[in-house]
Amino acid sequence: MVTTTPVKRLSLSEMAHLSTGKRTRLYRMLYQYGPANGTLMVLPYDQGLEHGPRDFFPYPPSGDPEYICQLAIEGGFSAVAFQYGIAEKYIAKFAGRIPLILKLNGKTEIPPDTHAFSPLNSRVEDAVRLGADAVGYTLYVGSPRQDDDFRQFMEVREAAERYGMPLIVWSYPRGEAVEAKGGRDSLWAVDYAARVAAELGADVVKINFPKLAPPEKRALHPKPYNELEESDEERIRRVIASAPNTFVIISGGEKGNDEDVLNKVRLSMEAGATGLIFGRNIWQRPYDEAMRIIAQIREILLQYPR
Repeated sequence: MVTTTPVKRLSLSEMAHLSTGKRTRLYRMLYQYGPANGTLMVLPYDQGLEHGPRDFFPYPPSGDPEYICQLAIEGGFSAVAFQYGIAEKYIAKFAGRIPLILKLNGKTEIPPDTHAFSPLNSRVEDAVRLGADAVGYTLYVGSPRQDDDFRQFMEVREAAERYGMPLIVWSYPRGEAVEAKGGRDSLWAVDYAARVAAELGADVVKINFPKLAPPEKRALHPKPYNELEESDEERIRRVIASAPNTFVIISGGEKGNDEDVLNKVRLSMEAGATGLIFGRNIWQRPYDEAMRIIAQIREILLQYPR
């Protein structure tokens, strides 16, 4: 019988391997901003590059980065995640009021994901100049360009170590090989992506909530995943445990209804996640509605101090 590892809630005090620079920057996000209890509540805003302007259609004010900064500050987020151009043009006005995670790579959604690769468009040095408290890197696990991705990531990791900059990895299964084995959002794929990020040196890994693949897809998984029919609680616990000594934050993905969003938050935090990174589930809503769900998410995170 396959069992999951017991829940372990990581705290910064346990991360003795981190440099002073990394610990200082993580401390700001974990204990001086956001819930400030050792959990993370991050507002990502890199979708303008990844998806184009279409994500701003549900609530047009979300297309204005200044609005996003105000929302993050007033909502009490731990950090915002911006691509270089948005950070360069907007973050100075809000310096010191909201931590910045600078996304170092990105791509458009125009080419197919079958050969997914996210090239660098900025460097760790840019993050230092912009006053960032962390850098973000999108890693496509299983893509035919995985070799190029790993080499590029190694360079980023080396620079992050040199400058004492925490490294957050958006770890996403992609490519035809992933789809042939049951799909990118399946437990097998997300679990593998979480472990790969930890193995390669992520300080924090961002993953999607793993789904139970339908039986015909599950049959394609490698053993023992093809035999697992675990609950939501069991799947998310397994994935978080697969990234040892690494902070894990769970992605919100596409906008969902309030009940589903809050249930995902509860399950993730109970399973040992360090926090959440919810973008479209926040800024695709009218301001008052966004603030209501932010308050509800924050209330849940406050129940899991580290």
